[in-house]
Amino acid sequence: RILDLGTGTGALLLAALSVWPEAQGVAIDRSAETLAVAQTNADRHAPAARLLVADWTKPGWSADLGRFDLILTNPPYVEDAAELDTSVRAFEPAGALFSGPEGLDDYRVLVPQLPGLMAPGGVAMVEIGWRQADAVAAIGAAAGLSSRVHRDLGGRDRVVAFSGTNVLGA
Repeated sequence: RILDLGTGTGALLLAALSVWPEAQGVAIDRSAETLAVAQTNADRHAPAARLLVADWTKPGWSADLGRFDLILTNPPYVEDAAELDTSVRAFEPAGALFSGPEGLDDYRVLVPQLPGLMAPGGVAMVEIGWRQADAVAAIGAAAGLSSRVHRDLGGRDRVVAFSGTNVLGA
């Protein structure tokens, strides 16, 4: 089972389902408008994917989801005062970009919820801003998660992989 949190266009879930076509895929986004775009993409590439309007900042949002072997998320992580290129600001809603003064507000809400969503042996792959690895890993450690940081092609920290055990070599 694969869960994509804050799916946007659905790209992460659809890519994962192209690798594991037998998997059950669930995607959530708080924006019904955005989810409609993801649904169009899912209809084309993974019609069995289940897409739901949900907001991880609201109590009870995950009550009926169950547990997942793989969780993918690219949450908002830009600092509120950050200067962004016009091309980014023009095409992304502020709610998908900005997450408090340090860019960590969504991690502080979402990461502690991951243990309740992860199946035994499951992994959560969380995209981060390139200077946020230590802070996000610390949020995970406080929630009882082990972590390992993965770098992008430019050599910058880009993803924190979380597990409930030490299987990631952290």
